Amino acid sequence: MKKNFAYLISLLVLLSCNTRKSPVSYETETLKINQLTEHTFQHITYLQTESFGKVPCNGMIVISDGEAIIFDTPNTDAESEELMQWIQNELKCTIKAVVPTHFHTDCLGGLQAFHNRDIPSYAYSKTLELAALNNTPIPQHGFTNQLELSVGNETVILDYLGEGHTIDNSIGYFPLDQVLFGGCLIKSLGAGKGYLGDANIAEWPKTVSKLKSKYPEISVVVPGHGKAGATDLFDFTITLFGEH
Repeated sequence: MKKNFAYLISLLVLLSCNTRKSPVSYETETLKINQLTEHTFQHITYLQTESFGKVPCNGMIVISDGEAIIFDTPNTDAESEELMQWIQNELKCTIKAVVPTHFHTDCLGGLQAFHNRDIPSYAYSKTLELAALNNTPIPQHGFTNQLELSVGNETVILDYLGEGHTIDNSIGYFPLDQVLFGGCLIKSLGAGKGYLGDANIAEWPKTVSKLKSKYPEISVVVPGHGKAGATDLFDFTITLFGEH
């Protein structure tokens, strides 16, 4: 009897050690969330545009030790509220900061909802200037070149490497899981050039080349729109805008 009991306990322990938890996901008509790695998630909302129709727009969530940092807001305050509630209820995390990566609506359209909750926002200094000029919500804290923020016991890096989709497009990098949020500076595989009204096409491939050289150990790359991938998204973007 004792031997059978010991065998059963051993079997249960073995099974628990080899059982992988399913990736977290969430989907409504307005918000979709996919888990990328142990500590990162892609959030997706939808922007209705005149030129491109209904466009899915990506952001990223980084979590560590009960804290979260969000890159790019959803397009509206209501969608931002839905995202924040999900993070608090499902991930059990306190949102420590939000980081819009450029001044367009798909990055900071829902920023006021974060400010209403006293969640601080950080962005490249030019993003603050452009947001003010365009009468959109203005991030509270600016940085030049690079800034590190703590999330739990880990660090996320905010970085500006040059012009591309806009003159202010910045990126976010989470070294622990080697995940980079490229935002609209990076195109998903097979994508077209998209909206170019604020772009610097001549500098775009140069900026992405700098990014590729500075962060060589990346496993996952999240573009501003479309599917996440690996560093081949860098090469695709460089080639796409090198053809101008």
